[in-house]
Amino acid sequence: MAGSGWLALRTMPGPGWVRGSGPAVLRRLRDAAVVRPGFLSAAEEETLRRELEPELRRRRYEFDHWDAAIHGFRETEKSRWSEASRAILQRVQAAAFGPGQTLLSSVHVLDLEPRGYIKPHVDSIKFCGTTIAGLSLLSPSVMRLVHTQEPGEWLELLLEPCSLYILRDSARYDFSHEILRDEESFFGELRVPRGRRISVICRSLPEGVGPEEPGQPPPAC
Repeated sequence: MAGSGWLALRTMPGPGWVRGSGPAVLRRLRDAAVVRPGFLSAAEEETLRRELEPELRRRRYEFDHWDAAIHGFRETEKSRWSEASRAILQRVQAAAFGPGQTLLSSVHVLDLEPRGYIKPHVDSIKFCGTTIAGLSLLSPSVMRLVHTQEPGEWLELLLEPCSLYILRDSARYDFSHEILRDEESFFGELRVPRGRRISVICRSLPEGVGPEEPGQPPPAC
């Protein structure tokens, strides 16, 4: 089943990475919720995985989170990277963030086990600014966005391994976002089998916060 599902993902005709409740929400979020499939090469994905694996292995998977947003996860904040990984993160910055945006100095790394998931939430404005950008490693997944005031307005993003997603402005502030658990992991009628998923998440600085200010718990993305 996993193999046939992966084949279906790999052969989906583009633009098949975003679907929504209707044309209006798709137009509204066209530039605010973006998926760039194949942003990483397989070699770049392996570079990041190999660098992250030793640090992640030292942590156990947890099944509750400080704000109850994540289930079945381990995470870290990382500010020191190899030269090869820094080059990848610089490409993320160029692709997702404007020239006037300052990024948080630490990158959030979130490792979800195959049964892990992220519940619907909106990241606090205390902990990140207008833009969130994440690289997806190892497993495909589906991210669902739902308007906080109009729950009939929704968007789903198909996140393949090596893809980059970007949430900014209205998609970041007005819509909750979640990563679907395995039994709910469908993109339309397409089954998207979940495995272990690592995300590497860059965030813009919250307004009024200095770039080295300590003590900020990472959001769930």
